[in-house]
Amino acid sequence: MDRTSAAERALREAAPHEIFDVLRSLIEDRFRARAVELLMADYAMTKLQPVGVLPHTLRPLPVHESAPGRAFGAQEPHCVYDAPASTVTVHLPVSVRGDRLGVLSVTLPINGDTVGTSVVGELQLFADALAHEVVVAERDTDVFLQARRAERLTLAAEMQWQLLPGRSCARPEYSLGAQLEPAYAIFGDSFDWSASADDLYLTVSNGMGEGIDAALLTNLAVNALRNARRAGLSLSDQAYLADQAVHGQYGGAKYLATLLLRFYLPTGEVEVIDAGSPRMWRLRAGAVETVELEAQNPLGMFDDTVYVPQRLALEPGDRLFFISDGVYDALSPGGEKYSLRALTKSITSTRLLPASQVPRAMLQELLGHRGSGPAADDSLVMCLDWYGRPVGTLV
Repeated sequence: MDRTSAAERALREAAPHEIFDVLRSLIEDRFRARAVELLMADYAMTKLQPVGVLPHTLRPLPVHESAPGRAFGAQEPHCVYDAPASTVTVHLPVSVRGDRLGVLSVTLPINGDTVGTSVVGELQLFADALAHEVVVAERDTDVFLQARRAERLTLAAEMQWQLLPGRSCARPEYSLGAQLEPAYAIFGDSFDWSASADDLYLTVSNGMGEGIDAALLTNLAVNALRNARRAGLSLSDQAYLADQAVHGQYGGAKYLATLLLRFYLPTGEVEVIDAGSPRMWRLRAGAVETVELEAQNPLGMFDDTVYVPQRLALEPGDRLFFISDGVYDALSPGGEKYSLRALTKSITSTRLLPASQVPRAMLQELLGHRGSGPAADDSLVMCLDWYGRPVGTLV
């Protein structure tokens, strides 16, 4: 059994709250490491929070303008040498299937000027193994979820973050990322996704109401959609059953504006249902355009609504945006609405960033317009890059 396989087995056998301690011991023994640290990305994706026993943890580091943040942003190992101490600190991304969780930082003694690529490669395998185990461990321990908090979450935000599938994911056919603001006090905006061999389902929702009421409404709708999707129903039937669930609970007094999409991965054909949805934009060949959709009733507004999907076709290189009204209706301190021109500029200015980083960057630009005061509404941005299925791919 090689060292990586032995490490994976040791992590699987460890108690959930001890997996990082086990990994740290393995790295210290294997590489004679002087320090091993795990930093988790916080909910706002602006800080890297050290994992430790609360409240006795180290200070968080900014995602931007820090060495670990460089590894996190580029999703590549980054080495920092300290010649006087004869050490090198290797910062390694901790990610699983495109979902960026944090950074593993390992300080090693060195005799020469560099650390070998084989060592960095082996350390990255350790970081990858840790990422998979963190995702599993979060079902049974709060250690890693607590480490993600730069401040306390509201109860509504707690409910919303637990509802989400992740904040980014990637496959050969596509890459996507999403972010919610205000991260620690989100109300009802939400997103969801699920992929199979040939299909990717996305939902993006504009929440209605505030606080717990908004979170409860969104939780009901998202779980109703998941229930229908997991029963193998069509996109139309998924919308219909979720509509019935929400209307049955609230009688039309509350409803949820939702955009439902099914991507057929082999061809790039898309089914879309615009149920009073967030807006959809497309960046194609450098040109930004809104995608005009056939507006239908929000989920739960009326009883027995029949939803009809429309069809679109994607081209390799397309970038799609799904944006809630908390973005394009945001007001400056002087009452000026965030214009479509400003939104188009934001889409264009982030065109070189990977999809996983685009939502955070766009929301940061929005904050510059809105100011630092309390947000009047949730803001959601999702970005999807479509590559198309590689020729000869087997699934």
